[in-house]
Amino acid sequence: MAKAKHPKASWFLAFISFIESSVFPIPPDIVLILMIISNRAKSWIYAIICTTSSVLGGIVGYFIGAFFFQTIGLFILETYNLIENFDEIKNYYYKYGIWIVIIGGLTPFPYKLITITSGFFSLNLPIFILMSFISRGGRFFIVTLLLWYFGPSIKVYIEKHLNKLMILFLFLLIGGFFIIKLL
Repeated sequence: MAKAKHPKASWFLAFISFIESSVFPIPPDIVLILMIISNRAKSWIYAIICTTSSVLGGIVGYFIGAFFFQTIGLFILETYNLIENFDEIKNYYYKYGIWIVIIGGLTPFPYKLITITSGFFSLNLPIFILMSFISRGGRFFIVTLLLWYFGPSIKVYIEKHLNKLMILFLFLLIGGFFIIKLL
């Protein structure tokens, strides 16, 4: 919580949001949550930083898929064990690409997979950017709204149970990776 008040914490949030959208496995939500709880007055600024950085990182992911798929893109998809289902994913992408970006951006599903495949399947870039702003902004602004509204009461709870919540978060993150690999 003390680090969330650091003067450069906004830069750290921007960095995590950026790299999560193209290569990094941990979502920026935990950093966003801690920063909002530590400084509720800047909640909306943090949501804007998180959204904008995530979309910019998503554009990098898009270009990885479009231009570096055979090297970087394949490595990332193999890491998540998605190569086997690639033809099936391709069919869904051609049918529902915009919806995949929206749903992927709103959920805890690894967004880097959405950004890379969007580039590889040549989803219209301006539409990809617009849908990314809508979905990622929706996700981060919903989190912000809830924390802003319930801030004082949830701050006490999180400060009291932060270690347990971090263990639960890591357990869910690792469990999510195993589920993706099994699919």
